[in-house]
Amino acid sequence: MKLMITKQAKNKLSMLNDQNQPYLRLFYDTDDCGCGVNGLPTIRFANHKEELDKEVDCASFDVIVNRQQAIFFAASLTLSYETTGFRLSSPEGILNPIISEQSVQEVVEA
Repeated sequence: MKLMITKQAKNKLSMLNDQNQPYLRLFYDTDDCGCGVNGLPTIRFANHKEELDKEVDCASFDVIVNRQQAIFFAASLTLSYETTGFRLSSPEGILNPIISEQSVQEVVEA
């Protein structure tokens, strides 16, 4: 899996990472979605790697994803930043059109 982060997104992530968290986590958020297969691909900062995490190829940040959640993400991803927030997309289409700055900073247990 590979993640390309645009210059604007990289700059915004650097500004938001005021806790100096070492990882950016690709995260499949299923809270309030009904069941484990209904969810929304998103991103979060993370303090550490979990046992089931694997690394994602990315030149800008150390990016991780839970092996079990990796199936919800495309092999090639792009993270961009628009005026409304972050956007996660792949060559096949948009996975999440608006990821708020606040949600990126939320603490999530993997």
